[in-house]
Amino acid sequence: MQIAIVLYPGLTALDAIGPYEFLRSLPGAEVRFVGPEPGPVVADSGVLFLGITHTYAETPRPDIVLVPGSGPCTATAMADEDLLNWLRQVHETTQWTTSVCTGALILAAAGILTGKPATTHWTVQRALSAFGAEPRKNDRIVRSGKVATAAGVSAGLDLGLWLVGEIAGRDHAEMVQLYIEYDPQPPFDAGHPTKARKETVDRAFALSRKIAFTPSQMRAAATVAWRQTLSAFRKPRTNATPPNPTHPS
Repeated sequence: MQIAIVLYPGLTALDAIGPYEFLRSLPGAEVRFVGPEPGPVVADSGVLFLGITHTYAETPRPDIVLVPGSGPCTATAMADEDLLNWLRQVHETTQWTTSVCTGALILAAAGILTGKPATTHWTVQRALSAFGAEPRKNDRIVRSGKVATAAGVSAGLDLGLWLVGEIAGRDHAEMVQLYIEYDPQPPFDAGHPTKARKETVDRAFALSRKIAFTPSQMRAAATVAWRQTLSAFRKPRTNATPPNPTHPS
């Protein structure tokens, strides 16, 4: 089973590595970290590097695709036509197409979430609607057919464990969960905006805006918005009133 985890500059490392720790346990798993060319990719921290092992061209038919999110660079990935075209191509034959956090927006930009329920990081749930998806803001994992999206960052761990259960069965999933001792017991209970204090939500939202709205991301976001607007404009207008041949204009 070939597992393709997408890497791109500025990704959030846990979005990729969290699910990886579970998915690599699947029987016959072959994990590939996929990107435009082999080499190091810096995560959003600016100090941690992950490595692309295979190109898009070398990975035309993966069984599982996982797209991680990013704090500062989601819009750039959403505007990357090479990545979007690869996702559209491989989605035709995948067993599972998945995302963590704002990786859902990248799937949405590729047209994969149109008309589907999905989730993403709580700060950008509304953006899913702009791409024709149906946000499920209170769900940690959302499945629609072979597409599965997870909420923000740490939800990728739950997605990885859930996928292992779906593919290899509960016994195998529980064995892996025990082996890596995935037994979360957080010292605080502010992991979702419905649980956190208002001042905590406000501070977290302000931080997310500060991280995301850099000049380069603003340019990338404008590119994505233009493509969406142009696509909508170019669609056939099926509801237009047909001309009346007895009353020429």
